[in-house]
Amino acid sequence: MKEKNRQIVLANRPKGMPDKETFHFVEQDIKELEEGEVLHRTLYVSVDPYMRGRMQDAESYIEPFQVGKVIEGGSIGEVIESKSEKFQQGDIVIGMFGWQTYYVAKEKEIRKIDPSLAPISTHLGILGMTGLTAYFGLLDIGKPKEGETVVVSGAAGAVGSVVGQIAKIKGARVVGIAGSEDKISFLKDQLQFDEAVNYKTAADLKEAIGQACPNGVDVYFDNVGGKVSDAVLANLNRYARIPVCGAISAYNLESVDVGPRVQTTLIKKSALMQGFTVGDFSNQFQEGAMQLGKWLQEGNLKYRETIHDGFENIPSAFLDLFKGNNTGKLLVKVADRQYEK
Repeated sequence: MKEKNRQIVLANRPKGMPDKETFHFVEQDIKELEEGEVLHRTLYVSVDPYMRGRMQDAESYIEPFQVGKVIEGGSIGEVIESKSEKFQQGDIVIGMFGWQTYYVAKEKEIRKIDPSLAPISTHLGILGMTGLTAYFGLLDIGKPKEGETVVVSGAAGAVGSVVGQIAKIKGARVVGIAGSEDKISFLKDQLQFDEAVNYKTAADLKEAIGQACPNGVDVYFDNVGGKVSDAVLANLNRYARIPVCGAISAYNLESVDVGPRVQTTLIKKSALMQGFTVGDFSNQFQEGAMQLGKWLQEGNLKYRETIHDGFENIPSAFLDLFKGNNTGKLLVKVADRQYEK
């Protein structure tokens, strides 16, 4: 085809906060399809905090991005051309093809999604890895019981907003921590959190969390780490559970993150603190996706998306994650559908 494939590649490994020089735009020809391959055009791409860790050349739970190669990540596309019996023109597919406008995929790299179930963007958010992260982290590690207090940091974000709603479904009292009054209103008025704390304006965060949690904290879903988590841990109940999903407060630090040591608190409270990634639960994805879809259709789950428009705006959207400028899932819309079935 005459169209060129536009790609965003990692230009260098950033020290501290990435900037626009971290990314480089390139173009390349789109190769001819071979048997069993599918060409699709990107409609939406996901930008996620974990991508910052992959920019480092360090051992982790997933391979680092390679300098000069496309930034990988969750994306949704529309099939333009197919030499596979499993896919046809107009199918909507999802995969990890990342920050590029076109991609030639092998059959096993993508899966078809049903656009009639919910807006297709939800498959990168509440019905995708975001929702599954919240579901398994809270229910398999946090194990909230009816009447317990669940605290969520990064509560207005993609994962945190789902965590709080699932905790409410399970009968818990839910307290969210966020960084603006608009987000506090969203948590309380839209998502029906019982209480919310603005960590940016609280004079004494430990005390503010204590006031919001008069019966202490039974489950703390940690998305941020840092001083926010220090303040929550000071309010733990005995036998508290702490699923550790993220530590965005430390992702751009140029030196080792240092804070209060947690061992004494965990011992005194007989508390469980467990890190995880959603991949730990891959053999249970179908179960989780079905339950999330059921709750969404029943109206028990709500979601919000922050959507930027334009392929060229993907780097700035990614950087917004670290400024707290998004509510709910942050996505970039790259193109409109070409074929409506």
